[in-house]
Amino acid sequence: MTRHKSFKRLVRARMEKTGESYTAARAVILGASETTKTEDPPVLVTSDEGIRKRTGRGWEEWFELLDGWNAAEQTHKEIARRVGGELGIDPLVWEAQAVTVSYERARGRVVGQRVDGFTITASRTVAVPVEQLYDSFLEEDRRAGWLPEATLSLRSATKAKTAHFDWGDDGSRVHVIFVQKGDRSTLTVEHARLVNSAAAEKMKQYWRQGLGRLKTVLEGGENHD
Repeated sequence: MTRHKSFKRLVRARMEKTGESYTAARAVILGASETTKTEDPPVLVTSDEGIRKRTGRGWEEWFELLDGWNAAEQTHKEIARRVGGELGIDPLVWEAQAVTVSYERARGRVVGQRVDGFTITASRTVAVPVEQLYDSFLEEDRRAGWLPEATLSLRSATKAKTAHFDWGDDGSRVHVIFVQKGDRSTLTVEHARLVNSAAAEKMKQYWRQGLGRLKTVLEGGENHD
């Protein structure tokens, strides 16, 4: 099998679009940067250096592995589960999602679209113990301080690890993963079953802004008791 088949296809697509040499196009893609303000966002979620630091593999290695798994024929959930298993992490954690989303973009998929609707993810690392982060999300009074107008109904939860909610009455679901990382902790939110891309974009911004406020509240030492 041709090595790095999907990645090479990605580089050649950029060459056709920009007229750059293979080396130049590859460098821009691996840098995960934009060359102009009007150009589409980078296909890769982070740079080659960034993903290697977080996962131990660079983008070309990941794409070769995914091609070997025939990932182009698999769903987002299946790919993320496989990547998560390879890394020994939950499929919703940032690293698994970053690899999956980048591969899907490179293969020309509509990112976030699944058989049951659109899905978005958002994550944030906060300098507090995971138990504090968990309580700030699960306790309604605390959550109201950083996530206004949330319509979350708890379905199930495992203390300081996971939580699953219904969102309002639109049929969408919210899944949250909590992970301790040294003296910091990370939460990853997946909002699934969204009706269309417009709803997905709206909720992506909502969650990013909300998690930003949560980080400010917790790291600022603001007391909600």
